[in-house]
Parts: sequence; C-alpha cells; structure tokens
Amino acid sequence: MVSPPPFLTLSSLLLVLLLCTAGVKSSSTPPTKIGNGYRLISIERTPDGGLVGHLVVNQKNNIYGPDIPTLQLSVKHETHDRLRVHITDAEKQRWEVPYNLLPREQPPVLKQTIGRSRKSPITVAETDYPGSELIFSYTTDPFGFAVKRKSNGQTLFNSSSDESDPFGNLVFKDQYLEISTKLPNDASLYGLGENTQPHGIKLYPNDPYTLYTTDISAINVNTDLYGSHPVYMDLRNVDGKPYAHSVLLLNSNGMDVFYRGTSLTYKVIGGVFDFYFFAGPTPLGVIDQYTSFVGRPAPMPYWSLGFHQCRWGYHNLSVVEDVVANYQKAQIPLDVIWNDDDHMDGHKDFTLNPINYPQPKLSAFLDKIHSIGMKYIVLIDPGIAVNSSYGVYQRGISNDVFIKYEDEPYLAQVWPGAVYFPDFLNPKTVSWWGDEIRRFHELVPVDGLWIDMNEASNFCSGKCTIPKGKQCPTGTGPGWDCCLDCKNITKTRWDAPPYKINASGLQKPVGFKTIATSAVHYNGVLEYDAHSLYGFSQSIATHKALQGLEGKRPFILSRSTYVGSGQYAAHWTGDNQGTWENLRYSISTMLNFGIFGVPMVGSDICGFYPQPTEELCNRWIEVGAFYPFSRDHANYYSPRQELYQWESVAESARNALGMRYKLLPYLYTLNYEAHISGAPIARPLFFSFPTYTEVYGLSTQFLLGSSLMVSPVLEQGKSEVTALFPPGSWYSLFDITQTITSKGGLKVTLDAPLHVVNVHLYQNTILPMQQGGMISKEARKTPFNLIVTLPAGVSDGEAKGNLFIDDDELPEMKLGNGYSTYIDFYATVAKGTVKVWSEVQESKFALDQGLHIEKISVLGLDGSGQASALVVDGKPVTGASNIELSTTKQNVLEDGGDKVKIVMVEIKNLSLDVGKNFAITWNMGTKG
Repeated sequence: MVSPPPFLTLSSLLLVLLLCTAGVKSSSTPPTKIGNGYRLISIERTPDGGLVGHLVVNQKNNIYGPDIPTLQLSVKHETHDRLRVHITDAEKQRWEVPYNLLPREQPPVLKQTIGRSRKSPITVAETDYPGSELIFSYTTDPFGFAVKRKSNGQTLFNSSSDESDPFGNLVFKDQYLEISTKLPNDASLYGLGENTQPHGIKLYPNDPYTLYTTDISAINVNTDLYGSHPVYMDLRNVDGKPYAHSVLLLNSNGMDVFYRGTSLTYKVIGGVFDFYFFAGPTPLGVIDQYTSFVGRPAPMPYWSLGFHQCRWGYHNLSVVEDVVANYQKAQIPLDVIWNDDDHMDGHKDFTLNPINYPQPKLSAFLDKIHSIGMKYIVLIDPGIAVNSSYGVYQRGISNDVFIKYEDEPYLAQVWPGAVYFPDFLNPKTVSWWGDEIRRFHELVPVDGLWIDMNEASNFCSGKCTIPKGKQCPTGTGPGWDCCLDCKNITKTRWDAPPYKINASGLQKPVGFKTIATSAVHYNGVLEYDAHSLYGFSQSIATHKALQGLEGKRPFILSRSTYVGSGQYAAHWTGDNQGTWENLRYSISTMLNFGIFGVPMVGSDICGFYPQPTEELCNRWIEVGAFYPFSRDHANYYSPRQELYQWESVAESARNALGMRYKLLPYLYTLNYEAHISGAPIARPLFFSFPTYTEVYGLSTQFLLGSSLMVSPVLEQGKSEVTALFPPGSWYSLFDITQTITSKGGLKVTLDAPLHVVNVHLYQNTILPMQQGGMISKEARKTPFNLIVTLPAGVSDGEAKGNLFIDDDELPEMKLGNGYSTYIDFYATVAKGTVKVWSEVQESKFALDQGLHIEKISVLGLDGSGQASALVVDGKPVTGASNIELSTTKQNVLEDGGDKVKIVMVEIKNLSLDVGKNFAITWNMGTKG
C-alpha cells in the first residue's frame, strides 16, 4: 500500500504538467555563483599513503548562511579501483551516514590534524598512487580537484571552474554545500534516484533530480520518490572503446542535482562531501566495485522468484482463499499470496482482525498452502498506533523506542490514526522490533515481511496533538485526511532551511507529510540529517529479526531505500498507474535499481490504480513476468485485476509466466551472481554491448543476465514491435528454430499478437532450463534442458553457461557449506566436432537432490552437415539406446551478406546427473 490513492483530475494533471515544465525551466537557467571558493593552505601524506589537507575560505558571504572557515580534505586510494575524497569542517564533527549502518573506513581524526603548521602545499599537485587505476590531482586557489583514469588519462571528475564553466567554486556552509564537475558532451549518465524518468534510463539534461525520500506516487515524473541513491554511472565511448565509472556522494541529506549536459552540480542541505569513485572500466565492473563497498545484494529464497499476488482490499480470509483457488483453476503459476493491511485489527501492526482474519482459520489456511510450498507475506507500516490497550505500543513506550520532539514521542498520523515512529537508530528499538516480529510470527508464521510507508510517510505535517471530542480517523471518510490538530513548525533552521530543495517536485517544506525535521533520534541525531535513512535502518532491523527467528533466509520488501539497502531487502517501485506510460517507465526504474545494487526489483503489474484495460494488463504481464520481482498488486479503490479476471490475460499469463518458471534455475543463478558480485539480474543492453552506442539510451528492451533479451510491446493497439538487435546471433526462446543475425546490429519488426512476448537468447550461451510448473517447489524438481547457442554457422565457436543450486532456506548463499553445488557448462565446435561438457564444484548437494539433464539443444550449427557418431561419457550411443539424436533446420533473418544455413541438433532422453561431470561429443559430417 500504499500511500493515499493519487487520483488526478484533469485540472490537477495540467497543474502537475505545468509545474514539471516550470521545474525544467528553472533547472536549465545558469546557476547563481555563490562565493569565491576555498584555497588549499597545507597538504601532507599520511602513513597509509593518503593525503590530508586544509582549506580556508577565500571570501565569506551569508547567502544560505555563513561559510565554514576551515575545511579538512582527506584523500585515500582504498583499493585498486576505488578512491575516496572526503571534505568536512576542520574544527567540528559533522553529520555523516552512521558508520555502523554502512561500515567503512574512518577518515583521519580531526584533532590529529588541527593545530599543525599551515605549511605550503606540496609542489606535486597530482598523486599517482602505486597500484591504483585512479589519479587524484588538485589546484590550490581556488581549490578544485580532479580524478583521472591512469590507463588512458581520461578525466572522470573535475570540480575546478573557469570562466567558460556554468558553475561556481566549492561552497561549504552548515546547511548548504555545493560542488560541481565538468562532463564531456558525449558522456551517458545513469542513476541518481529514485525517480520516474520519462526520457528513459539516461539522465536527461535540465530534468530536475532531487534526492529526499518522499511518499509521493510514482506516477509523478522527475520527482524525488521513495528512495535516495546519490550515485551515477558514467559511460563514455572513446575511439570505439567503452569506459564506465561511477561516482557516489555518500550523504543522506536532501539534495538537488543539476545536470546540464556538460556539467553536474550538487546542492546539498547538510552533512559532508564524501565522494567515492569506482574505476570500472566495464559496467559490470563498476557494480562489482560499488556493491563491494556498499554491501552485496541479499540472497533471495528460490520461491521469491516465483509469481506473487497481492491487493489492498482482500477484506477477509475467504477472499484470499478464493484468489489462490482461482489461480490454480486457471492454471496460472503462483508462489506467494500477500495481504496488505486488510488482515490487521484497526490497521495496527502485528495484529489480526478477529472477525475477518480469525487466527485459527488463518493458521489452517497457512498450513494448507505451506504444505504445497506456497508462501504468505503481510505488510507492516512503521507507525505504531497510540493506544494504551495495544501491547506493541505499551512495550514501545516502556522501552522508550520512539523518535522524540521536545522530549516527547513525535505524534503523527498514518492508517490507524495517531502513531509514533520507532527510532531504528536506537539499539533498544532494534531489539524491541525484533521481539515484536517474533511475537507476531508465533501468531502468524509469515514467510517474509513487507515494510511500507517508511520514508517515513505521515498524513499530517508539523507538531500535532490528538483532538478532543472527535474521532480520528472517523472510519467513514478517506483514511489519509489529516484529522489531528496540527501547527506548522518553522521556528528552527532545520524545519525551514535557507536553501529549498525541490521536495515533492514543488519545493515543499522538508517536513511536509513526514517527520518534523527538528525531531530527534537516538544520541541527539536530527531527523533533518537522518531522514532518508529511515527505510534503510528499518530494513536492517527487520532483516536481523527475521534471520533470528528460525535461521532461514529472510525476504523483505521495502518501499524506501538508500545506498546499501540491497544487502537487506528487495524493492517494488511504489504506487504506479495502470497506463501505457507507466508500463514504459517501469523498465527504466527497474534497470536503475540494478545500478543501485538492489537487483530484486519490480513494479506493480497492471498498475496499482485505477483500472488497467484488458489489453494493457495482457501486455503488462508479458513484461512483468520478466521483472526480477514479479507481483500483481492493486489499489483498494480499483476493480479486481488478478490475472484470471480476463481469459485473454490468463492466456498471456500462462504463456509468459510459463516461460518464467522454466527459467527459474537461470534466474536463481543470476540471484547468486548478484550476491557475490553485485551483477544486476535485469540489465540495460549496454552492460553486454558497451561498444554498441546505439543501445546507450535504449529503455524499451532489457536483458536478464548477460544474454537473454526481452522486447515487449509497450504501445496500445500494436501487434508487432520493432526491436534493436546488437551484432551477433539471437535465437527466439519461444521458437528456437527462429534466428536473427547481423554483423553491425539490426532493427527488426517482430510479430507480437496479443499473447506473444518476444524473448531472444544471444550466441555463446548455455542456458539451463527446467520444465516449469504451477509452483517453484515442484518446478525445481523437474528435469533440465540445456540450450546451447553458437554464432550462426561458424565452423569454430564456443558457448558457456553456469548453474547454482542450494538449500535456499539457509541464510548464507555460498559454496563450500555442503548444501550447494555450482556447475560450469561448456560447448565447442571445431573441425566438424561438437562437444558439450560440464565441470561440477561441490557435487554432493545436487546428487542428493536427484536432479538430471534430459535434453540438450545446440543451435546455430553449420547446416551443411548431419549429426552422427554420438558419444556420451566416453561410450558410443548405439541403436539399442533410448537416446535420440535429431537435426532440424533453423530459419535465419540476417542483414545481408551470404545466406547462412544453420541447423539445430537435439539429444533427447538423456539422464545425466546434474551433480556429475559429463561430456558429450558428435560429428557434423558432410551430407551425402
């Protein structure tokens, strides 16, 4: 759920469009240059090879407050590929993202450098640290710094301005920090979120980019949404060679980022400059380096990759039971059934409605679905109802776990009415939260938790009291109307900072519809500083609680996220709309979260509100079946939209989800790769084709892993789709006899009737698939098929693939624990001989599962030959064997040149143990 339904009248929609346009205009005007920057007065090397320097302000002014007179600069090459540049007040400790939430090296302690002689700067203004790919250089007056790539001298970041630059010098005030970097014209930037980007995945010059966690519907474009990820990836093509790097500003305060094509400017309302530069040079390398620092993505249980169904408005348990039964009747796969807040007693966390969701009947239902492998997840909001008879509230008060304002718990309103917000920066709160989850799990053995409204969302603003003499909420009108008695808070500089970020896309006060920014957390931390960390800190506490319950792998879905959230939670993209535009937007948002290190992501299929058309829901499930996190979810006020509600949608769902369930072993292996290297599950095409500049802005197609491409229909009334195919050979996954091949890339118009989605597999790949099923637990037991794709018609070629399987209930996802197996698959064709083989690591677990490979299909072989002389594990296959060897002609669409004749060879009725090495060979002799 679920913020208030964002219904827009025509007039209000026009207003939104006008405001968006106004935002674009304001961000495209040249920025005001504030101050004359700082000068470097001393710099020295530290014992660990870093640099520490001091800066003094050149000329003070009071625009947005007084300048901080002296700054400390520290520079450290932390790894071969990572450079940190940290700038803070030289005299006083300032707010930083807590080191216990995001573990990292501490910068040099301030007092160790204060009071040293202000010696002249060292003469070498460029530091070439041995073993590092990144070079740091600086200018002294006005101070600026640059980061270069050692291998080719390319400047990745340069904060020094001159007369030709549209930006000013470094500014560092208590509540206003500004710094900029030059950019080349041809740089392609991605990231800086969370926001709905109407122009696609590439950052678009002069669009507003504001970072501040906000409960505002995802239908609002170019607006600060639920998460804050102040990181961008920069991809450049230099003389035909691609180079990617990434820049993270680790700062949790609100900020505007102005991208003007040739420059990028940060305007931040607090904290410090804590920059991390990741050298790449490949997009996957960048994500590996980034997640190595912020935390590897959480391992997901196998079942979480199945299909999920939810709705705000399942009024009682019988409705939920009917939904499950109807999915089974329609033969549409379903792994997880969800409850929004309908199961709660009066919207209160960790409770059950005794009439609509009686505990004995719910337990019986859960026993039933658990017995077949289905799972159940419920929502919890952070706001705890102020109710003296409510045990969760009583224990929270007793343990003093709530955020304070003027020494009393801060009062807000969410769905249950008046609430207090737990302070997850307080260790006592983390313990109390874990105990409440334990108590609830004993009542309802849920399989995961959905933490929503954690920006944090508040239906009121300011300082509020519970009204006397009236019911709040009334229980009749919309629950999101503020019914507390509230006063605006503007008396502190935290509630009304001098610089107004573009909060909610409208320059709303930073405390608008959230916790007052002058409220106080544990140890005196201000909400002003910690605001965007709320969902992140709740994810950490919830992860700890779930892992401590039964020692199982947790599954958490969080709406609000921050840098590092992927280590603990999955994400859905919030309250979207059932429109064709929102279907298109969902792809860009999903791809961005892979760049943010949150690979388990998806959007509400068919839209959260108000009502998708039948055609749109057909097309949406054909996209959503390939989201990493695949869930249908709808609004309380919307008509029912489960996939079986329309027979045509049910058919599309059986087709698309049927393929997803066959691909589960591949998706789970991608989940493992994400966990060990950060590699996104869903990726932009430039990840695999960084030299092919035509895909740098492509936002209507995407990859799963490195080589499975989805090209969906995203427009109303279309029965075909024009897709871009990068150079090489592509094989249709739904009809593997169909091939598209090109030397320089090719646009192809593909047939796409209502129930068809085009999915293609790239050359040089070995794809492990199973036979699918109605639930992942059963699908996981079916025999394997391997699809091997070679470049069409080559006489010498190779392909590779892999497979990871484990006990997915274990908290850790790794090899070497006795409960996992990893297999590399290889294939070659050379001199007329085809060989397919495997190399197994840690074979025991796979052997214990009794899994086997039943069929191998090798695509793209030279069509002038015929398969013969089949040998399996050193034994020739004779006519007495059940094993079948067949050759089938494939159809090729190519972009000119010699026509290629290719065939597919299939070996059926195999019974190869997945946990054992195997080797198969045959000859492709010339036809007689």
